[in-house]
Amino acid sequence: MTDSDAATTSALLGASVHRQVRQLVLSGELEPGTPLSVPALAARLGVSRSPVREAVQQLIYEGLAVNVPHAGARVAAIDDEQVRDVLAVRAVLDGLAAATAATTLTESDLAKLATILTAQEENLRCAADPARDTELDLEFHTFIRDCAGNRPLADELARLEAKTHLYRGDLWRSELNRRVALREHRRIVDALESGHAQDARMAAEAHVHGLITRLSRR
Repeated sequence: MTDSDAATTSALLGASVHRQVRQLVLSGELEPGTPLSVPALAARLGVSRSPVREAVQQLIYEGLAVNVPHAGARVAAIDDEQVRDVLAVRAVLDGLAAATAATTLTESDLAKLATILTAQEENLRCAADPARDTELDLEFHTFIRDCAGNRPLADELARLEAKTHLYRGDLWRSELNRRVALREHRRIVDALESGHAQDARMAAEAHVHGLITRLSRR
């Protein structure tokens, strides 16, 4: 194996490990406050400690983990006041992303969003699976933000949404919440299909405000 091949393999492994650990956090399987033991995670994932150590450092950078002096890294926690502040900012930025994407989406992009909505609808016929539903929700919002073509905006929204998921993991256990989220996602896609930036902005903002309401009723 050449040095280039080895570097590529290492990078792919690192990305995979980060994705797996991040999903354990976002799905709630690793709850806020849970220690992120590098040896334990490496054994769990069947990999060496090096990519796990890098993944944990990346989670700290993303705000999903914190480094506690003399105790190591732990899954971050977010309280009621913090999540309200996060969502207030996210509503504005998600609206901006949707408004921008409304003017750039192609037929292929809209087909991709329709595929995600179909998957969410099919999942409603199955038992709740927070890990699966979290992944689809992230895929939906990430795709719209990527289509907006504003990298700083997409990166900031990724961090804000990740923090939201730290707080809301158990929302995906409710069939009613899952149905409401799907209905709001459909409204966003309908607005995007229309090509009207203001309609897309309002639909995206309404989705986040709806989330605030659902969180307050937990």
